[in-house]
Amino acid sequence: MVEANTNQATTNRGWRLRRNPAGALAAGDLELITDPIAPLRDGQALVRTLVLSVEAASRIWLGHQRAFMPSVPVGEVMRGIGVGEVIASRRADLRPGDVVAGFLGWQEYCVADDGLLEAPLTTLPSPLPAPASAFVGVLGHIGISAYLGVDYLNPGPGQTVVISAAAGGVGSIAGQLAKLRGARVVGIAGGPAKCRYVVDDLGFDACVDHRDPAWRDLLDAAAPDGVDLDFENVGGPIMDHLLMRLNLNAKIFLCGMVSQYDDSGERTAWRGLVNVDQIHMQRATMRGFIVTDHLDRWPEALEALAALWMAGQLKYRESVVTGLEHAPAALARLLAGDTVGKLVVAVAEPDLCRGVQVVTTSPH
Repeated sequence: MVEANTNQATTNRGWRLRRNPAGALAAGDLELITDPIAPLRDGQALVRTLVLSVEAASRIWLGHQRAFMPSVPVGEVMRGIGVGEVIASRRADLRPGDVVAGFLGWQEYCVADDGLLEAPLTTLPSPLPAPASAFVGVLGHIGISAYLGVDYLNPGPGQTVVISAAAGGVGSIAGQLAKLRGARVVGIAGGPAKCRYVVDDLGFDACVDHRDPAWRDLLDAAAPDGVDLDFENVGGPIMDHLLMRLNLNAKIFLCGMVSQYDDSGERTAWRGLVNVDQIHMQRATMRGFIVTDHLDRWPEALEALAALWMAGQLKYRESVVTGLEHAPAALARLLAGDTVGKLVVAVAEPDLCRGVQVVTTSPH
């Protein structure tokens, strides 16, 4: 049994859910509180959070009518995936200095107790082959979602793939993977700068600005021969329009529906998919997807993604927010479409991370 570090922290800051948001996230829905850290018991380790992932699912976890995981109970620490360093341990499988990934929560420290955690933590390789933040991005559940989605769609030469939220963490990787398979890739993103990034940096064939009033006409022009494959991250009116562009035997991969997560804004005025009959008419197939349903394929996906990334064939960008206190504002920015690439919160001070970088750039 590893002895606990006698210098372990005694207090922990974390965001607790105070009420389920009514629509968009508002001040008072979450509260940043400081709690004492109890001495470790046998079977526990103390993990210091280095980097937190902020993603669309974060809004679902705050309270959603019917979701793939239970909502965070009011009064509990906000659920979140992160990378952290073990700083004290009373369990044989986790030693001080180990770097782990998993459901650490929106907090500075997590007590790793398999009886309390929602899922076991994964110990990362030592030394890390990439910056810590990559393991909640291109080499984590984000990259794996893109890899498995593209594998399901199985794009090839002569096919047109449309990817919504194309400048985001999943969409940006999925589009590059589809291009590597020879498909024509059309992205949808919010604003001219994002569209330029998607085409000029990521290599998509075209990108449509959904904030342009003429986005429907622009999308039709970008996919003149129709849509064979849809990697869907947004839902809403954009997806509804895409349904009218589907070709015979088209496939739709439902990775996300971010436009509908906060039950406010556009969804309030929108009454649902009108053109869903096109799935029938075009003999299309649509598949819902949650990445944690496919843990058996994670090693395969990570091996492939790491090889592409290290070879410089996969570009990856992050939006980094520094400081746990800014996590709710970061989520609001994400849901408003104001970030590019994978959004992360750097929780630990960089000079205290034992050299682990928290800002990711492509190695080439």
